[in-house]
Amino acid sequence: MFGRWWGVLRAWPYTFGVALAAAIGITAIVMSARLGIALKDPEGFLGPAYVRLPVMGLAFFALGIVPMALRRAGVRHFWRGVKDIVRDEWSWNRVFHIATGLLTFYICYVSYRNIKGFLPTVREGVNFDTMLSRWDYWLMFGNHPADILHSVLGTGFAAQILATVYVSYLPLIPVTLAAFLVLNKDFSLGAWYATALSLNWVLGAAAYYVFPSLGPAYSAATLFDDLPTTGVTQLQYSLFVNAAQNYENPTQAPIWGIGAFASLHVSVTLTAVLFFQRTDQPRYLQITAWVYFVLTVIATIYFGWHFIADDIAGAFIGWISVALAGWATGNGFWHQRHHKLQLTAEGDSRPSESDTLANPA
Repeated sequence: MFGRWWGVLRAWPYTFGVALAAAIGITAIVMSARLGIALKDPEGFLGPAYVRLPVMGLAFFALGIVPMALRRAGVRHFWRGVKDIVRDEWSWNRVFHIATGLLTFYICYVSYRNIKGFLPTVREGVNFDTMLSRWDYWLMFGNHPADILHSVLGTGFAAQILATVYVSYLPLIPVTLAAFLVLNKDFSLGAWYATALSLNWVLGAAAYYVFPSLGPAYSAATLFDDLPTTGVTQLQYSLFVNAAQNYENPTQAPIWGIGAFASLHVSVTLTAVLFFQRTDQPRYLQITAWVYFVLTVIATIYFGWHFIADDIAGAFIGWISVALAGWATGNGFWHQRHHKLQLTAEGDSRPSESDTLANPA
């Protein structure tokens, strides 16, 4: 009996992701009520998350349809081409799966940000920066990792490049999610990526509570005095101001945003890299993703966001997130069961074999 119900639940690739979103969402609500700190929607420079994600979804919807409509019907009959493509390839079932992926990611992300925001209240006075710093010095034979990078790379041009890479993470990850959800015809693969990213937020929030820490930029700020003003240093100052407001009055302050262990920049970028690799993306995309990941790891140490242990823990979170999400969505724990993304293609509106397997009638 249990096996039959388990099989039914596993047949829908979003079962695990929706359950995960419900669990962390409820946790955030309960913690908010217990602590008396209202839940907040984290706003980025592109606006609130509940605005960004649907807009990105619509943008990729247009990106997928407009070129096809032009090729199929030409400029003169463009709107007729759009209608034909929507009729042939865009069922309500597909829209539902895209919306589920975006909503799962949104709930997990917002809940994670709020749970992270409760950290200084729940774990008041607990800090592991000294321990993590000692590990850094031991691993680097008595040197600080950031000092080594500053000496090798310099603090001029390299700082600007690494800052650009680090800050670009903020819009890039939601953009890749929207792209895979909207342009991909295999629902289980979009669910895999959405679930993997969502797992990063959940596991990352748990890690913050295990080893609360600020990171070298805040616990040993003088090490970074020679760095020029960049988007990263401005972000660090903004988070410092938010932190000061949280210490004064956590109920009225913006969301607390400082947390070193583990590095979710590392975990999430590695998640993207491994997902691209396991879904057999074009070689150039995989190489670009690996280069971006390496530069991100360097940036986390260079600017003092993280200790070495934070990055190692982040890499583990990224790997286990891809593996668990692969298992939960029917794509395998160790190896992919799909070898190319089934992207929307003109003249092919039939479901792929993987669509049928992942979404039985």
